[in-house]
This record gives sequence, structure tokens and C-alpha cells, in this order.
Amino acid sequence: MAELTTDVNWLAVIVGAVLAFLLGWLWYSPMLFGKKWAEGHGVEMGSASSMPMAAMGAQALGLLLASWFVGVTAVSSSLGTFILAFVAFAVLHASNCLFAKKSSYVVMTESGYWIAAGVVMFIVQAIL
Repeated sequence: MAELTTDVNWLAVIVGAVLAFLLGWLWYSPMLFGKKWAEGHGVEMGSASSMPMAAMGAQALGLLLASWFVGVTAVSSSLGTFILAFVAFAVLHASNCLFAKKSSYVVMTESGYWIAAGVVMFIVQAIL
């Protein structure tokens, strides 16, 4: 278990998770892909006060865990493992969307976000 915490750059883990979360806010906003993504899901975009807090909390926790994974792979010089895992996750997510018969726009938007979030976390680990 020590390999999960020893020498991990916790600042990079937290910054990576926060920046990936903020990227998601922008990614799913009406400024980028949010409006058409919401239409593809058949939901209405609400105001900031009507955001699903449980989903946002789960997203923040998941991004923190993913960023921690990046940190662990960086310590062991295995960032290639991270890249493989994140691409596999994005493809599996796309598969799940396709099974649910989501529109191709939704599939590409959601899978694209996961790849972009991974790139952000990777860059933060490289910089910090």
C-alpha cells in the first residue's frame, strides 16, 4: 500500500483534479458542448443553483482518484500505464454510451472530456 502514497506529488494531484473539474465545467457549458450535449441526453440545462450536487461531488471525488492514479504512475515512471488506462476507460465509456443508444454527439463529447481531463492531469504532473 505504501506505493500508493510514497513520493506522490499531492500538490499536482489536487491541482490536476481541480483543473480537470473546471475543464468539465467549461466543456459542458453552453459556451462549448453543453447545449447540444443536453439535447442529446434529452435534459434541460439549468441554472447554477439547480446543479445536481451529488453528481458534482461524485465527479470531484472521481477526478481526485484519477489524478492520484496519475501521481502514482508518475512516481513509478509508468505514465504510459496511465495513458493506456485512460484511453481504455474512454473507449469503455463510449461503449457504455453506445449500449445506452446515446447520440454520437453525446458519445464523442463525454469520451472526449475524459481524454482531455487525462491530458490536463498528465500535464500538471509534468509541470509540478
